[in-house]
Amino acid sequence: MRTTEPRARVLEAFLADPHARRYGYELMKLANLQSGTLYPLLSRLQDEGMVTSQWEAPTEPGQRPRRYYELTGEGVRAARLELAEAGLAQRQGARPQGARRPATGGIF
Repeated sequence: MRTTEPRARVLEAFLADPHARRYGYELMKLANLQSGTLYPLLSRLQDEGMVTSQWEAPTEPGQRPRRYYELTGEGVRAARLELAEAGLAQRQGARPQGARRPATGGIF
C-alpha cells in the first residue's frame, strides 16, 4: 500500500505520543488536515485495526461529546513500520533520473 501524505501526517501525530488518546479536532490541528480528509482516514485506520475509538460523554452542560482515537498496540508497530518504509521509498524515489543503484556486491 502506498502511504499518502495525509495518512503519514496522521500517523506521525499519533506517534508523537503513541499511547495518548486524541480527539478529531486535535488531530486536525496536529496533522494540518481538514475534517473531510481526516475522518475518512480515521475510519480506514479503524477498519484496519490500527486505531480504536470511544465516545466520551460531556463533562459540562452544553459541551458536545468527543470521540477519542487511540493507536492499538499493533497500530503503533504498523505505523512505525509504514512510516519507515514510506521514508525509504521517498528517499529512493529522490535519486536523480538515470542514477544507478549502488552495487549489491555481485561481480559483473
